[in-house]
Amino acid sequence: MITIINIRSILFATVGFISFGFGVAGVVLPVIPGGPFFLFAAFCFGKSSKRVEDWFKSTIFYKDYVVRLKENKGMTRKEKIRINLIADAFIIFSIIYVDIIFVKIIILILGIIKHYYFIKKIPTLTPEEAKAMKAELRQSVTP
Repeated sequence: MITIINIRSILFATVGFISFGFGVAGVVLPVIPGGPFFLFAAFCFGKSSKRVEDWFKSTIFYKDYVVRLKENKGMTRKEKIRINLIADAFIIFSIIYVDIIFVKIIILILGIIKHYYFIKKIPTLTPEEAKAMKAELRQSVTP
């Protein structure tokens, strides 16, 4: 018999795999940032089942993206610029598309806060530091 808990687990696993797919696409395609999708996938897999969560934690994607972001280890300048450019494109599109001035102001303020957060709160790593950190995380993190 299918219960609410089973349906919930199946839904979280399905959404997690979709997010994981977008994350993998983000690794391959330069236009999509993979990190946020992997973070969301980690959340969904954690809510779905222990087995799926353990599988995801054993992947290189988890070790390279989720752990580094969860522990606030930082991002390279290239990663920051790529994510900000994509987000800014959506922000500009939203400002142009929306007709309500109050909403435009809120979107603009949120965009400025996003830039502040990326510049001041997320540490900037050199490519060498990021490469060394990825190698370290791949060796140290086990499910």
